[in-house]
Amino acid sequence: MAPSASRTSVFLTAAILTLLFAITPIACWRPWPHLNPNSSDLLYDASKKFEGSSEFVHLRYHMGPVLTGNITVHTIWYGRWQKSQKKIIRGFINSISDVHARHPSVAGWWRTVQLYTDQTGANISHTVQLGQEKNDRFYSHGKSLTRLSIQSVIRSAVTARTKPLPINPRNGLYLLLTSDDVYVQDFCGQVCGFHYFTFPSIVGYTLPYAWVGNSAKQCPGVCAYPFAVPEFRPGWKALKSPNGDVGVEGMISVIAHEIAELATNPLVNAWYAGQDPSAPVEIADLCEGIYGTGGGGSYTGQMLTDHDGATYNMNGIRRKFLVQWVWNHVVSYCTGPNALDQ
Repeated sequence: MAPSASRTSVFLTAAILTLLFAITPIACWRPWPHLNPNSSDLLYDASKKFEGSSEFVHLRYHMGPVLTGNITVHTIWYGRWQKSQKKIIRGFINSISDVHARHPSVAGWWRTVQLYTDQTGANISHTVQLGQEKNDRFYSHGKSLTRLSIQSVIRSAVTARTKPLPINPRNGLYLLLTSDDVYVQDFCGQVCGFHYFTFPSIVGYTLPYAWVGNSAKQCPGVCAYPFAVPEFRPGWKALKSPNGDVGVEGMISVIAHEIAELATNPLVNAWYAGQDPSAPVEIADLCEGIYGTGGGGSYTGQMLTDHDGATYNMNGIRRKFLVQWVWNHVVSYCTGPNALDQ
């Protein structure tokens, strides 16, 4: 296909998806109050939280693009962030491609994501790198954001007069992170993060993006689980976080979730399960809440304990992290770094 035809096809696809889906970004699951652990709520059409069975899973490739080139994550820090918090998040993103980290590693976890291919057979890139960053510490769009105004924040970042974020629709991911005093539509009630693509009518370009919020002051028991527990589950015990910041620690797993799904389904027309493309079940959705062998239902699976009592399941660059597993379409069950990390 000629380059001009290819660009036209991508544009038309994005336009059609925009009309079909309106604002329905793809979100990840957490222990919401309306869900009952170990009930039918946790089967395929709800949270998809199980480990090994493929009985209900029909993950298919829908011929859309995936990110086969080197992936660059451009970050927007919205609100007030501490330097220590930024270091944790940057450390995780940099760890995705760090093949020298101790086993089990974040890079080993990413190898499952790399198994996914496009229609030419090209695999998703092994390289995920930090790109440019934009600080919006004065809340340019206020402290209460809607799903649409999130795209306006991204527009401001890529069109800024000074140091705008680069436009990279082919291999760039735009990660909007909101501080713990920012309210986002459906945050804590329905979502902890989501991904989608920007609308040209708002941003001027079709760019894959994700939003993730810091839940420390709003709903740590939901979005920072298992480092905090829901108030409606008084018998559950919170785990100690490996980096000493419960809100950011919760964000790490959501960021991992969204980056994995952006890589495999950036325009919501590539890898997903289910019959409804407006509510696709993606590779991280299928493993929600699973952090180790045996995970499923309300059990997170086998994890590791550090010398100070902190819980983790992956090593990164001079840090440890707790990250949920992702669906391995080759073997048809959730896998983590243990399966492919050598």
